[in-house]
Amino acid sequence: MIISEGAILSKQAMGWQSAPGIYTSEHVAGWRKVTDSVHAKGGKIFCQLWHLGRVAHSEFHGLTPIAASAIKVDGQTHIYGGKKDYEEPRAIESSEIPTILEEYKNAAQCAKDAGFDGVEIHGANGYFLDIFLQSCSNKRTDEYGGPKENRFRLWREVLNTVCSVFPSTSVGIRVSPNGAFNGMGSEDNFETFSYAFQELQSYKLAYVHIMDGLAFGYHGKCPQFTLYDARKAGYTGTLIGNCGYDQAHAEGAVGSGVVDLIAFGRDYISNPDLVERYENKWPLIPRCA
Repeated sequence: MIISEGAILSKQAMGWQSAPGIYTSEHVAGWRKVTDSVHAKGGKIFCQLWHLGRVAHSEFHGLTPIAASAIKVDGQTHIYGGKKDYEEPRAIESSEIPTILEEYKNAAQCAKDAGFDGVEIHGANGYFLDIFLQSCSNKRTDEYGGPKENRFRLWREVLNTVCSVFPSTSVGIRVSPNGAFNGMGSEDNFETFSYAFQELQSYKLAYVHIMDGLAFGYHGKCPQFTLYDARKAGYTGTLIGNCGYDQAHAEGAVGSGVVDLIAFGRDYISNPDLVERYENKWPLIPRCA
């Protein structure tokens, strides 16, 4: 199965040079060529729905980036012709949330119209949903902030919205409890993500895609949240591990029974014939940066 690169779900969600979209009829027509090609080979493909949140950039759309709270991230993003510093976002008003949900619904419908077999909601790496869930980036005092139950509220609303387009068994979600990318990492992440997995259990999702590895950076602010911890929290559905795995570690993880699948990203980009290389014990081309 293939999970697409992140596909921008609305105009304001854009913040990365040359990232594809999934919110117009033109996007649907372009992606249909991709899904038809995958299906012609007997494959399955999910579309990753991506909102960059506070690391979106006005360079692409003239709009101020939105976030759970007005907290700027250090660093730069890729724009046409180079890089620019991240901008200070504005805290989204609770009255704007229904519009965001409609954007998720439209993107999911576009993915369905484009022939995708399902969608993966991007809830990781300091993007829109991640910054609502984590306490380091969510300092709100309304119904979307404060205790973990409130910080999970938007996740629940997005899941319910997307599952109104696709059945829950065709919806996945990606999470990164350990990552430091885009200024993330909270002291209470272990408790927060344990709660999140308890809540996700009720959705009967296609899978939860967890970046349990540390190859993308580790914030070190609380104990590492592992695949075992996701199971201890009560999640019994399909679990995909990710981040820094090689063939031996992937086989070991699946063999342990704690995880169902392992996803490969950078190794696969560098080695489009990755499956054949693993099967034949051929050396790999070094993974991309």
